[in-house]
Amino acid sequence: MTEKEKNDYFYVCSLIEYIARETKNKRGKITKILGKKGVEKLLYDAEVNHCLSFEQVSDEVIEQYQIPGGDFDTITECKYTIPSFMDIGKLYSIMIEDCAEEGKEVDELLKIFSSFISDKISDFQTDVYYQNPSYLECSYQAGYLLD
Repeated sequence: MTEKEKNDYFYVCSLIEYIARETKNKRGKITKILGKKGVEKLLYDAEVNHCLSFEQVSDEVIEQYQIPGGDFDTITECKYTIPSFMDIGKLYSIMIEDCAEEGKEVDELLKIFSSFISDKISDFQTDVYYQNPSYLECSYQAGYLLD
């Protein structure tokens, strides 16, 4: 993966996290609505879109894909410091880079965001999102959180 591609994945993963927080949806629901073509379009547009605010791009994506509001709110009642959407986006982009076969990064993004690990990372009442990316990758590949 080139540096440009790494930056594009970081941006798109951060955007997905931002949209999920704004709409109170699970991250997997956002990627399901976007679909493979939508994610590919966001990656294609990333170099231009990252010059815009996340708020603006998020609003445009929510409107274009008609992303409904949900009830997956892991932030409002959280007692602890919440990582930024960009911190989480970076975590996802590292996982994609490490887990994806060359040329199948979009497929891996869709799999990771739709897997159990995404909901675990999004549970800000726990410390899962602070775990070493290698641990999260191994847990993701195993299908459960490793001891």
